[in-house]
Amino acid sequence: MSVDLIETVAVLGAGTMGNGIAHVFARAGYKVILRDMEQRFLDRALETVGKNLDREIKKGKLAEAEKSSVLGRLQPVTEMNAIAAADFIVEAVPEKIEVKRAVLTDADRLARPEVIMASNTSSISMTTLAALTKRPDRFVGMHFMNPVPVMVLVEVIRALQTSDATFETTMKLAEKLGKKPVAVNDAPGFVSNRVLMPLINEAAYCVMEGVATAEAVDAVMKTGMNHPMGPLELADFIGLDVCVDIMHVLHEGLGDPKYRACPLLKSYVAAGWLGRKSGRGFYNYSQ
Repeated sequence: MSVDLIETVAVLGAGTMGNGIAHVFARAGYKVILRDMEQRFLDRALETVGKNLDREIKKGKLAEAEKSSVLGRLQPVTEMNAIAAADFIVEAVPEKIEVKRAVLTDADRLARPEVIMASNTSSISMTTLAALTKRPDRFVGMHFMNPVPVMVLVEVIRALQTSDATFETTMKLAEKLGKKPVAVNDAPGFVSNRVLMPLINEAAYCVMEGVATAEAVDAVMKTGMNHPMGPLELADFIGLDVCVDIMHVLHEGLGDPKYRACPLLKSYVAAGWLGRKSGRGFYNYSQ
């Protein structure tokens, strides 16, 4: 489908990534069908979008009069059948292959034949996901960065089966959102997480082995390497459970022992110390 024919976008999953993706599509003028399993998840997502729009208004990035128009373009639904009206679909459900399989199979059945389906997976093989559908040539990766309304990068990932037309449409669509799309071929972790996660993992080893405190590791990377956030601060922001899951994908997919998740990371996850979202990770956020 031509990018000019896309007017309505379905976003599957209203969590951190899903509500951010819905936000940027609605802000760019698209009607958005935001689908999740329970109304409470949708209510929380709309509240988050509203707060993020207020933040954009304060920074002068959005006129106050536009807020109601953006929110008006968001249609929250719990019924999967509602996505049949979409011209483009973005899946943003949790990073579990069985969850994605169920959602993608349903979406594939409901969507019109010409509709492109994109996955926001951060590490799962795009070729594997494409093969779960009956439209593998119209399947592509669209990996947004968190927080979606702020970060300009979108990794556009070509599965083995992705057609040139699908890939080009998705690149143009990302540009229409005001994003910077970067072409990437399918491989474990793509570029972003293949480079980032071993950095976070090695930083965790430094703490575990007593080389330095978390604060010291982050200070070295911020002041010495000019990183805006230290790797452990960033790990807490991403979620330590997500970091461990991605390390497992890298380890399994590439078969190299250098991608084994740091035992300290795994211990923190076992303790429920997942970072910002749980109130504690490498840092304590309960204050």
